Amino acid sequence: MTVLSDTRVLGSNADAAAAATGTTARVWEALRTVRDPELDTDVVSLDFVAAVEVSDDGVAHVSLRLPTYFCAPNFAFLMVADAHDVVSAAAGVSRADVVLIDHFASDAINTGVAARAGFVNSMAGTEVGEAVAELDELRRTFTERALMAGTDLVVRPLMREGATPEQVAAMTLGEAVALSGASDDLRRLRTRRRELGIPSDDTDPLVVDPTGRTVGVDALPLHLRKARSYQVGVDANTSICRGQLAARYGV
Repeated sequence: MTVLSDTRVLGSNADAAAAATGTTARVWEALRTVRDPELDTDVVSLDFVAAVEVSDDGVAHVSLRLPTYFCAPNFAFLMVADAHDVVSAAAGVSRADVVLIDHFASDAINTGVAARAGFVNSMAGTEVGEAVAELDELRRTFTERALMAGTDLVVRPLMREGATPEQVAAMTLGEAVALSGASDDLRRLRTRRRELGIPSDDTDPLVVDPTGRTVGVDALPLHLRKARSYQVGVDANTSICRGQLAARYGV
């Protein structure tokens, strides 16, 4: 079903989510768990949700939008597929109808996600082009990058406050919490570690590489420079995407 024009989100997603009630509010909350893999930020915070409507019989209609017509179809597919999964599981939703609008691969992505066809089958025979593999490896690659960027966000403030490289290399997650509190950045870092299968208890080391190996003090400077470069890239790409979305949709 096409989403009615009067359900289109004209302001920020945050405002629309805050005003929602009942099942619609639960759909918005579910969408907060869906993130742009490259930006490591959820689609609600990015204003990527164009419309949310829940019918009386619990059918949730969600439209997603992206900053440009030519945003990468693999990332777009992941976001639409993830949104379909979490909205379908939201309490009170009987069926999810999640679509991507205003994108060159919308038809292929929407049809494929609705059919649970996977990325390769969704792209096969379309004008978008053939896909050679599913997106599990791509998702892991960008989760590893998010882990590195998240390490920068957590460790840099600690070192600004006087923590030495020796202390950081020996520090556990629990010790980081004791020093800086349970910050959003630290909670997100734990989440990315769990997604990668890396231990994230209080007794586990704070700084690890994407395979879960502890980074010693000798390797720490280079590791943190790499982490910083990933976070700078995320910040730059996020700024560009926000600007493009604002220019395109006026949000």
